[in-house]
Amino acid sequence: MTDSGKVYHRSCTGQLSKPCFCPFVQRVWAALEYLEIPYKYYEVDPYQKSQELLNVSPKGLVPALMLNTFDPPRALNESTVILDFLEDIAAKSTHRSLFPPSTDPYAKALVRLQSDHISRMLVPAFYKYLQAQDPEAQISGGREFHAAIQSLVELFERAEREVGGTGLWVEGGDLGLADVVVAPWIFRATNALKHYRGFEMPRGTKFEAWLGRLFEHPAFKKTCSDEELYLDSYERYAFNRPNTSQVANAINSGRGLP
Repeated sequence: MTDSGKVYHRSCTGQLSKPCFCPFVQRVWAALEYLEIPYKYYEVDPYQKSQELLNVSPKGLVPALMLNTFDPPRALNESTVILDFLEDIAAKSTHRSLFPPSTDPYAKALVRLQSDHISRMLVPAFYKYLQAQDPEAQISGGREFHAAIQSLVELFERAEREVGGTGLWVEGGDLGLADVVVAPWIFRATNALKHYRGFEMPRGTKFEAWLGRLFEHPAFKKTCSDEELYLDSYERYAFNRPNTSQVANAINSGRGLP
């Protein structure tokens, strides 16, 4: 396979009216849909770093949230910070939540552990695997990413044993914070990682049932596009082109994600 020079999409394919190649944006977008918080979506090119974007997100990273209810408007950036903010907004308005009931703080803490693992281990492993060029590094990266998924499954199973389960892991459950936080990368593992690295998802009846519920959930499905968008947009990562993104540069230098 050779680098064909494809670039990220600036227009959408599939059911979306907007492109969504950025997984950090997608996790917030899915949360907005699930929590039923009214919003207006503005598409920007995060690689061009317009002044409009920098005014909202100083690093020029997406997602960024403009809060027009304030005068003058205020802004937030960083996907996990925005998710916390949306939870608080929903608690006072739509009364929907991505967390277990507040009456069970231990269950909520288990969800935090799941989400922490995703951000610290699974997401970096995804990029490390996709950007690896040496065959041995690719094999090692595949094992690391597979292990990160398996560790997440173990956290889901722990929650099932101790509190009856969280999120969509349990049949009959609903979308949870960890589902939203991990879904964009798990989804891209089934298309971009499979195409460029031959990655195969872990097997197992419960895991496959969880994947099905996750990918078919209306709040997440609404934010997905066709496979073409992901394959084209992630080619630059798969061949580790110079200055692909701040995330890619961080992985290449061994630093934490920005």
